Amino acid sequence: MEVPFLPRQTWRHRRADKPRPRPHSPDVPQPNSTDVEAATRRFLLLGILPLWVVPGLADWWMHRRTGIERTSGIKESATHALMMTESGVPVVLGLLARVNPLVLTTMGASAVAHSATALYDVSLATGEREIRPIEQHIHSFLEVLPLTALAFTACLHPDQVRSALRGGPDPQDWRLQPKERPLPAAYLARLAGVIGVGVVVPYAEEMWRCLRTRAAA
Repeated sequence: MEVPFLPRQTWRHRRADKPRPRPHSPDVPQPNSTDVEAATRRFLLLGILPLWVVPGLADWWMHRRTGIERTSGIKESATHALMMTESGVPVVLGLLARVNPLVLTTMGASAVAHSATALYDVSLATGEREIRPIEQHIHSFLEVLPLTALAFTACLHPDQVRSALRGGPDPQDWRLQPKERPLPAAYLARLAGVIGVGVVVPYAEEMWRCLRTRAAA
């Protein structure tokens, strides 16, 4: 009896029956730079930036579980706010401004500053509260994501990377300018909402707990 919904020929047989074009024949689709650029841009805007919130929220939860307000307190919470600023400034520039040597240089400097601050943050917290292995693993994501975003941005703007490496000879290279094709307002609003709910509110709550605990001491 014939089983419904199953083709009479298996996928393997159909694949074998099809003529296979030669690797370099005109029939073989070649990589399209426009398609690669669009896919890279989508991965950056719809993948890396929104998902950045996930390890940040997980890190906040680990701080809460280990009682940051009773241990390292305001000092470590202020360090977290500094790291968010170091990450947030290049993100805002990349979303709103035309990417040029000034923006790329700012992104690179912010990534380096973020890594240095993260090292200081861990050294500060280690002597005050328990840093569990899972929290250390979360930190690895938070440290590499700024560099990942910078790398994707550089891949999307190779001409500006070359200009930056030459020192930015054009005066426009070192001026902030709006994007020629601004990102949709709906996307920016949704991303701002995700960041607000997943980053700003939790870490503001963390700082408030630290301030309240110190005032009560």
